[in-house]
Amino acid sequence: MKRIDDTDSPAGPDLASASFTREEDCRRRSIWPVAGVDEVGRGPLAGPVVAAAVVLDPERIPEGLTDSKRLTPTRREVLYAFILDSAAVSVASVPARIIDSVNIRQATLAAMTRALRGLPVRPLHAFIDGNDCPPDAPCATEAVIKGDLTVASIAAASIVAKVTRDRLMARLCRQFPAYGFSSHVGYATPAHLEAIAAHGPSPFHRMSFSPMRLE
Repeated sequence: MKRIDDTDSPAGPDLASASFTREEDCRRRSIWPVAGVDEVGRGPLAGPVVAAAVVLDPERIPEGLTDSKRLTPTRREVLYAFILDSAAVSVASVPARIIDSVNIRQATLAAMTRALRGLPVRPLHAFIDGNDCPPDAPCATEAVIKGDLTVASIAAASIVAKVTRDRLMARLCRQFPAYGFSSHVGYATPAHLEAIAAHGPSPFHRMSFSPMRLE
């Protein structure tokens, strides 16, 4: 397996990288392709939940893959471009209105399933971040708690999902500038709560989430 060294890595050498060990173990047992899956956006008051599935190329794994929240926006963007150029990637989102109708857990699992089904290669196995696997996944699945810190393909999926969702929220901000979506990406910051109080919810707010939900 050839790894990109620190001098060429878009992530740089100063962050501990998630490992490709679990994926490599599957390859040795002729279980391949193997995908990593992660989601972004379970907690916000507005916007979709976004899931990504990534099958890394064993010959083109960048150093510095880790939980997207640990990376600067600039590093996320560079790694995002590198992952899209070197790996098999699929992204799926579920909007606020569906989250309200089925609940956030079901919406998240549905997004993960759709991301796996959308991959250009059919995985034989998928590592899922957290402790909950989608029951309708098109392959065997394995939950890995804090997998975005330890499993390279999950870390890559976390980066793709995060950049994708942040870009979606920036577009919503241009459509509904009063809410400041580009700065808080839908989370319950004081500025966001003040905007909801002043303007009421937008069509992209989750009405099943407090403070929109009627108690």
